[in-house]
Amino acid sequence: PLVNRHRPSVDGLFESGKIFGARAAGVILTGMGDDGARGLLGMRQAGAFTIAQDRDSSVVYGMPGEAVKLGAAVRIVPLGQIAEMILTFMRTGKPG
Repeated sequence: PLVNRHRPSVDGLFESGKIFGARAAGVILTGMGDDGARGLLGMRQAGAFTIAQDRDSSVVYGMPGEAVKLGAAVRIVPLGQIAEMILTFMRTGKPG
């Protein structure tokens, strides 16, 4: 179904991540609009490690920017650092 005017929706995807709580990681990358911002916030509130791509490395800062405005991101980092942060989290269970 439509979520936030989108099908498929990033917010819908992130809803499923909430059930894993602190064992989940959510990442929002460059993109237009605000789809995903509320879903990422829901993941963070459920204890997940959440990352937003920073403004300088984004082609379009819409989606990550909205997530940052909501306080949805535990970390705000350049694209080139995201993979290592996820790997560190997966290995240690702690934000990179």
